[in-house]
Amino acid sequence: MKQSEIYGLIGSILTCVLIFLLLWFLYMNVEVPEEEEGIMVSIGNADAGGGWQESQMSESTPVAPPPTPTMPSQNDLMTQDDESLALAEQRKQEARKKAAEEAERIRKQKEEEARIAAEKAAREAALAEQRRQEQEKIDKANKLGGLFGNNSSGNGSGNSTGNQFEGNPLGKGTSGGNSWSVNGRNLKGNIVKPSYNSNIEGSVIVTIRVNASGRVISANVTGGTISDPQLREAARQAALKTMFSEGKDEVTGVITFNFKLN
Repeated sequence: MKQSEIYGLIGSILTCVLIFLLLWFLYMNVEVPEEEEGIMVSIGNADAGGGWQESQMSESTPVAPPPTPTMPSQNDLMTQDDESLALAEQRKQEARKKAAEEAERIRKQKEEEARIAAEKAAREAALAEQRRQEQEKIDKANKLGGLFGNNSSGNGSGNSTGNQFEGNPLGKGTSGGNSWSVNGRNLKGNIVKPSYNSNIEGSVIVTIRVNASGRVISANVTGGTISDPQLREAARQAALKTMFSEGKDEVTGVITFNFKLN
């Protein structure tokens, strides 16, 4: 390459470098003005009027929207249905429980009434049987009295062998307007008169049990036409105080107290 060409190339390069540096300094030092923010407004009624005017936007306080009414969800509806069904089932169970308790009460009441009726019937049957047996004894004593003859005073007597116990085969008689019937025994003294102040007329039948020594060990009112409890008790107490002759075994009998108006 020639020397002149070399010098030309170097000159071109230096020229380009100088132009670049010049442009660099020019454009780096230029300040670009910032655009002012604003809103273009039109002043006046003219169509040509216009310009830029800075407007300060006032900050507004956000207003909360009104609450939106919430509709019950499917789960809420199902929960309410379950509670209603549970309450209805509980009421049904309570009603069934009350009905069962009432039925049990009625059943127990009927059982108690049946038991009381059965006990009453049993007592009446036992009393009827006792009266029947006593009546049979009285009838038997009356038949024996017919065989041995009539003795209205009841003072018939006899002697037994062995221990010499005094006995009366008739086992019946009267005393002071009252009558007695004890098989194989005599009356000692008189039948004790009941103490009473009532003006009542009628009879009281007392069934007695006499031991071997002739004492009345039990007495129960089993009949008669008088229902006054005081008079019936007075007759029972009088029967307990009445004495009979001795014997080998315990025997039963009847004392009939006849009450008349004074």
